[in-house]
Amino acid sequence: MTIKEFFEKNNKVAIAFSGGVDSAYLLYAALQYAKEVSAYYVKTTFQPQFEFDDAMRLADELKADVSVIRLDVLKDCTVTANPANRCYYCKQNIFGSILESAKADGFTTLLDGTNASDDAGDRPGMKALEEMHVLSPLRLCGLTKDEIRRRSKEAGLFTWDKPAYACLATRIPTGQAITAEALRRTELAEDYMFSLGFTDFRVRTIGNTAKIQVTAKDFPLAITHKEKLVEELKKYYSSVCLDLEVRP
Repeated sequence: MTIKEFFEKNNKVAIAFSGGVDSAYLLYAALQYAKEVSAYYVKTTFQPQFEFDDAMRLADELKADVSVIRLDVLKDCTVTANPANRCYYCKQNIFGSILESAKADGFTTLLDGTNASDDAGDRPGMKALEEMHVLSPLRLCGLTKDEIRRRSKEAGLFTWDKPAYACLATRIPTGQAITAEALRRTELAEDYMFSLGFTDFRVRTIGNTAKIQVTAKDFPLAITHKEKLVEELKKYYSSVCLDLEVRP
């Protein structure tokens, strides 16, 4: 089945829109082939501001109808306890809020941007999506991450080469409580690294230590800016370390 054929069968759809590579292409394709499309962005403390800005920029460029839902995920103590399957409970909150809004707007079919490269066995959030009957057309149509990037580039979407960016909660190890303060310092630390020219990296929390993970390409940049990174990040953490096992 092609993506065009999918939308011929599902021509009135709501889309869970994050502004990342996958959901951006999904929204673009839906606008090309479906008859009626409405996108929903859920704004929580788990998403950094730049993700919201990118989503709104793309929606504006595509002239897409996007509703912003503000959700306090930290109210759910199961989420903040940060168990190994935290993503399952988080997806229940986020997609539950989208389903409620979409149904109120007259949409009964909800789509997300899961693609054919995503490993369902390693993503507990997918279980929540299955239970809520969320469809993943990119996955159903066999579109891999590389293919989505290629098509996005052809379509002129600025998101085509955007690095993958998991939510801020993934920086906090399983079992360590998620707090607004922990999320905020992660965002500030990563914003600073963006300002220094890093593109694909993580600032993970280990107790009260910031562990910086960069790709092999950016490892020399981390060494060059070592003193700046320590000075800035120690405003939020008691210590700063660089992971010698670089990100793939």
